[in-house]
Amino acid sequence: MTAKRILFLTPGIIFGIIAIYFAVGLTKDPSQLPSVLINTPVEQFQLAAIKGRANADRAWGLENTDFHGDVALLNVFGSWCISCKVEHPFLMELKRTSDVPVHGIDWREEDPDAGPAWLKREGDPYTLVGDDPDSKGAIAFGVTGAPETFVVDRNGIIRYKHVGPLNRDIWVNAIYPLVQSLRAQ
Repeated sequence: MTAKRILFLTPGIIFGIIAIYFAVGLTKDPSQLPSVLINTPVEQFQLAAIKGRANADRAWGLENTDFHGDVALLNVFGSWCISCKVEHPFLMELKRTSDVPVHGIDWREEDPDAGPAWLKREGDPYTLVGDDPDSKGAIAFGVTGAPETFVVDRNGIIRYKHVGPLNRDIWVNAIYPLVQSLRAQ
């Protein structure tokens, strides 16, 4: 092949490689991001309670030991998060209809009053909530964005991660069956 011919074919080859890369990417489910923390214990962390929601028996809002004893969900949210606002009515429904504790991490609020004000206005679906302005809790769970929901077994082991808004379909088909299975163990 001549140098002119190679030069002429190079853009087409590069375009073909990029097209294959994107075609494969389009077959992936973005809510199924792999997590290296699945099947590992929740790392040690302790978060302060969000403003106006102190617990009478302790000074903090949420810590890693709160995930021992029962299967629980951890939901990472922020008042700034549009998708969190979409999933919030479903979390309120879970509070009314489910016996599964849902703990929350109010993540990276610019204004420390914003998260508590939002929960006061929209309703508070959480059993325990920690304020996480420095991502200590988010790092313990390997959070990549909000909202994210995790299933943690009674021994404090992360068993499942869902990226994006939680809804009835995900609850019925993925999360609740896992919760039942973990509780039966």
